[in-house]
Amino acid sequence: MKISKMPKDELESYSYIELAEMILKEEKKSLDTPNIFKKICKLLELSDDDYENKIGDFYTTMTTDKTFILLDDGTWDLRDRHSSSVSLEDDDEDEEDEELTETEEEIENEMTDMAGDEYHEMDDDAHVDDTDLDDVDDIEDENLSIVDEDELD
Repeated sequence: MKISKMPKDELESYSYIELAEMILKEEKKSLDTPNIFKKICKLLELSDDDYENKIGDFYTTMTTDKTFILLDDGTWDLRDRHSSSVSLEDDDEDEEDEELTETEEEIENEMTDMAGDEYHEMDDDAHVDDTDLDDVDDIEDENLSIVDEDELD
């Protein structure tokens, strides 16, 4: 049965995400967030205020639901219509390791240049010297004030 032919009380039993999935299946093409949610609002006879108040939550739910995929053109489609292939080859992994090593060396060289002397990593049992933190107590109280949120307006 077409989603547009379903009774409103039956449609209300579905979540927005379930309705979005049904719409995308029926349309057989990808749609952007506003168009999907406008169709849902039309089906459920929701007001423009409801549309404005709920579209943000709807978008957030779409981004976290594994059923959907956001395409490069900014439209949503069903993930099962799209395949993803990941190919890892041993040669690629070796190249990545070499690149990482070169990058680590570049960072160490930059750190040495910035410090003016040789860079050394901190030991696990090293601690932070907190003597600089004591300077905070030297700030005069007259320079500080507490401001309420109402005063910021």
